[in-house]
Amino acid sequence: MSCERMQTRLLEFLDGRLKPNELPEVEKHLAACPACRLRVEEFRAVSGLLDELPMLDPSPAFDARVRARVAAEPPARHGFWAFLHVSPRIAFAASALLLSIVWFGYTRPVSAPPPAIDDAQMMQDLPVLEDHDVLTNFEPLKDLPAATQADDDKDPQQM
Repeated sequence: MSCERMQTRLLEFLDGRLKPNELPEVEKHLAACPACRLRVEEFRAVSGLLDELPMLDPSPAFDARVRARVAAEPPARHGFWAFLHVSPRIAFAASALLLSIVWFGYTRPVSAPPPAIDDAQMMQDLPVLEDHDVLTNFEPLKDLPAATQADDDKDPQQM
């Protein structure tokens, strides 16, 4: 372990808040590094001096004074753009929704455009289209009796 990394772990080591898997590594470094060992001893000495100081109880009016000071402070002013401040959860949900919309938009298979019909093909199909128009407006077909279920059940070969 480097001395720089030891500096970040030093207070956790002294307070006993260091993770159990990191404790042997810190102890090994302290056994090998006199500078870090001296720093640990200095922190222990300062902690011992602070423990010797008497505990001070706050005055009975302390709570009332703090509350009065907090109430006397002007409310925080919000700028014009303050309404844009959103919670991280909403920002994450909105960005995930936007990302999924974009992803589905680009990954959706693109359908082929309808085939272009040229004039020659349309002219060949013109008689079929004319026959269709004639048959849809042909009055004698509308006067035919509707086929019944009994007629449909008959075998066409028996007729």
